[in-house]
Amino acid sequence: MLKFTHSSYRFLGFLFLLSSFVQAAERPNIVFILCDDLGYGDVGVFYQNQRAAKNDRSVPFFTTPRLDQMASQGALLTQHYCAAPVCAPSRASLLTGLTQGHANVRDNQFDKALADTHTLGSVLQEAGYATAAIGKWGLQGKSPLKAKNKRAGKAETAKKNGLGKFPDWIAYPTKRGFDYYYGYVRHVDGHFHYPKEDGREVWENENEVSENLDLCYTTDLFTARAKKWIVDQTHQHTDQPFFLYLAYDTPHAVLQNPPSAYPEGGGLKGGVQWLGKPEAMINTATGVMDGWMHSDFADAIWDHDRNPTTEEVPWPDVQKRYANGVRRIDDSVGDILTLLNDLKIADNTLVVFTSDNGPSQESYLKNKPYQPNFFRGFGPFDGIKRDTLEGGLREPTIVSWPGRIPAGGINTEPSGHWDWLATFAEAAGIAPPAASDGVSLLSSLTEGKKRENAILYMEYLNSKKTPSYSEFASSHRGKKRGQMQAVFVDGYKGLRYNVKSADQDFRIYDVIKDPQETQNLAKKDEFKEVQKVMKARALQSRMPSAGARRPYDQALTPAFSGIPDTSPGISWKTYQGDWPWMPDFRTLSAIQEGSSSSIELSAITADGWAGISFEGYFHIPEDGEYTFRLQSEGGTMLFVHDKRVIDEGKPAGHEKHSAIPLKAGWHPLRLLHRRIESPAAFEFSVTNKDGKALLLDEKNLKQMKR
Repeated sequence: MLKFTHSSYRFLGFLFLLSSFVQAAERPNIVFILCDDLGYGDVGVFYQNQRAAKNDRSVPFFTTPRLDQMASQGALLTQHYCAAPVCAPSRASLLTGLTQGHANVRDNQFDKALADTHTLGSVLQEAGYATAAIGKWGLQGKSPLKAKNKRAGKAETAKKNGLGKFPDWIAYPTKRGFDYYYGYVRHVDGHFHYPKEDGREVWENENEVSENLDLCYTTDLFTARAKKWIVDQTHQHTDQPFFLYLAYDTPHAVLQNPPSAYPEGGGLKGGVQWLGKPEAMINTATGVMDGWMHSDFADAIWDHDRNPTTEEVPWPDVQKRYANGVRRIDDSVGDILTLLNDLKIADNTLVVFTSDNGPSQESYLKNKPYQPNFFRGFGPFDGIKRDTLEGGLREPTIVSWPGRIPAGGINTEPSGHWDWLATFAEAAGIAPPAASDGVSLLSSLTEGKKRENAILYMEYLNSKKTPSYSEFASSHRGKKRGQMQAVFVDGYKGLRYNVKSADQDFRIYDVIKDPQETQNLAKKDEFKEVQKVMKARALQSRMPSAGARRPYDQALTPAFSGIPDTSPGISWKTYQGDWPWMPDFRTLSAIQEGSSSSIELSAITADGWAGISFEGYFHIPEDGEYTFRLQSEGGTMLFVHDKRVIDEGKPAGHEKHSAIPLKAGWHPLRLLHRRIESPAAFEFSVTNKDGKALLLDEKNLKQMKR
């Protein structure tokens, strides 16, 4: 019989807290640095150094010495992906640990409110971290108050546009897990890099502070504020770990130059410094707006016509500007790493550097279009921002944690931005939310272990075409994008452009041997089964979104292939703990396990549990739409395949239901439950379109293999 008391809860809570205190000394600080539209090929160690090695004057290149140094001391993730090839959905998936199959922000939903769910910030807050977001946000929800718009010649008065009054955005960073925020809230503001001069708003918590930001170039501004926050946190809260999400708005959009040189050194006494004085907020706010160019690029020339007998010509100004912006990021990252060393916290700080999507064609400068093929910012791949080809999705990712992540490592395992939430949860000593689609990278990075249950799924809609760069394979030039999908199965990438239905074939690529995705393996007989699995996985890994319709939203989700070779009934496992959310029980050790003939708590004979998971297969008799209902006095969550059909939600304890179309056959099911108050009974049912309930007994249930 089930036995659980409030005193048991208090004891389990004590064990949880004790575990947290024991692990506190080992929990790392975490710094996550995200760039805007920086391509895989825009970082020296990933690709620019290869261009330099050609020693060919017709192949222009630039260097990123500080990022290369970071890579030599840490690890490269050479097959790390964003969730979507444009910033809003990419950043939403990163922050919530969800693929685009479950994230609430998809396609081009800029400024849409990030769902009120678990985020990198809120998870680490629960683990006892101080959290800060600095830089670009763009996921706050719309506000009726207007931003300044000097660019359009409409500099409105404070009274008219509401400046100085906090718009109370529903998904402001401090409402999504961050204790402190400083930066651009609106998506459009992040296209300009001189807040005051460009008439943009910078918010510090609930105060708009752009008035005093004379000549503050945003890369410098956000770096200086980040350094100041790290120093304050380290000195004032010595026993508390911190998490910093530093989201640059460069190098994309207006390719503006900084006003002055980057100061020598870095860290506590060098590099950019926060002065905090009106009209002199940072120490690089001197010189001339858009006026300084690094010496490596100011006089750069190249063999533009591949003819050594003709005179070389200067790089186009817009290309100099781009390289200059990337070098500024490089200097800033080096500055922050130096600071960690100066504060003597480098050995206990996990630092991640990456980008939100592939390189773009944007420059926002009149008559100065930027083309990423000049430096080949897409690296050895095809595709750019807004493509689900490798160049649009694969990100230049470096991870450093001295003493824990071996120096000079190269991690080739496919992974995605949505994996960081689970990774940071494990590093912080807390169970990740079951709602996350990610799988921790920690053991893969520190011990080289292969991950299990990893999901790699992407989708995106864009009405334009892939550029017709000569560097791209002919089959990709001018390719119509439309509805796009990418999914990985057994290391192979499935790719669909201009998707019209769920039955459309994937093109299948081995992107390690064929980085440009030119050899379609789907034509080979031995890949027929892979094709079938990819089509199924693309439907089994997602739930439809009302704001981002897909032609396959109502397609029947394929069943398990064949009949599971397992015993009748359902497998269950019980767990002890006191969790702030439904944990991913797969990351925890069960206290008891067994099987039962039905999905009912009364069928379980286990004592002292706080959470339980049922796993198995259930049988669908015929094709159609089926509705799943959960009535619970605790927290419950339901997965069918990898679809999160029913979320735990806020608050728990109410009836929840969801309908999905399923093909006849056996489907894997994972039902999770945690006790919030005693007693903890729940009811689970499945009905067809006519409202007839399926009988979930030993005839229609199969256990999972242990």
